Amino acid sequence: MPPDAANGSVLTADTVTRRFGAVLALDRVSIDVGRGECVALVGESGSGKTTLLRCFNRLVEPDEGRILVEGRAAKEQDPIQLRRRVGYVPQEGGLLPHWTTAQNVELVPRLLAMPDAGERARASLDLVGLPPAVFADRRPSQLSGGQRQRAAIARAIAARPSIILLDEPFGALDAITRAELQEMFLVLRSELSLTALLVTHDLVEADRLAVRIAVLRGGRIEQVATPGTLRRSAATDYVRQLLLRARILPA
Repeated sequence: MPPDAANGSVLTADTVTRRFGAVLALDRVSIDVGRGECVALVGESGSGKTTLLRCFNRLVEPDEGRILVEGRAAKEQDPIQLRRRVGYVPQEGGLLPHWTTAQNVELVPRLLAMPDAGERARASLDLVGLPPAVFADRRPSQLSGGQRQRAAIARAIAARPSIILLDEPFGALDAITRAELQEMFLVLRSELSLTALLVTHDLVEADRLAVRIAVLRGGRIEQVATPGTLRRSAATDYVRQLLLRARILPA
């Protein structure tokens, strides 16, 4: 069983199962994320990565098993308050198109009635490399793909959560922009002491950003290990084949 919060776990899934009709999306999945860790969820499309991620902010409810956030059962926490307390970067950012960049970033601090919401938004824009004097009044349509993702990350951290969930945050970007945002994420995670759960289809990205990698296949976890352990001793042939295809292991 995964360790609880007393043993350092901030996010815990304990034998979680989730079905969508006849599709078994998660099959008795157990995983934990320790305080200050970044754990990457890796696997092919349909492996259950996004479903598992969304269990932690109650966008998806398990059919069976337990989800704990900071040691408390997620189902016992108000879903709206939970989502305001946990940063979330959905696929393609999810910025509101009719709002300015600053208004998008201010969203959670304003919902939490923080009196300095504007200042928090400007500080977050600075942190992600979008100077407010240049970008605050632009709408998402006036931003590049990389800038929109920076703004989405700024929105997720504006209220200074200790936990952040990221669903393929860099997947749609060109290689240069992706590398720049990966570096930015590493700096942010260190500066803000973030606990992060990251969904990615890219094992190279997971190898670079994560402390541990969880490989999912068909709703089950094949292996959870540090990048070094994965390279040295893949637990299954499937994990080994993924590493070979990503050229993390020599052919």
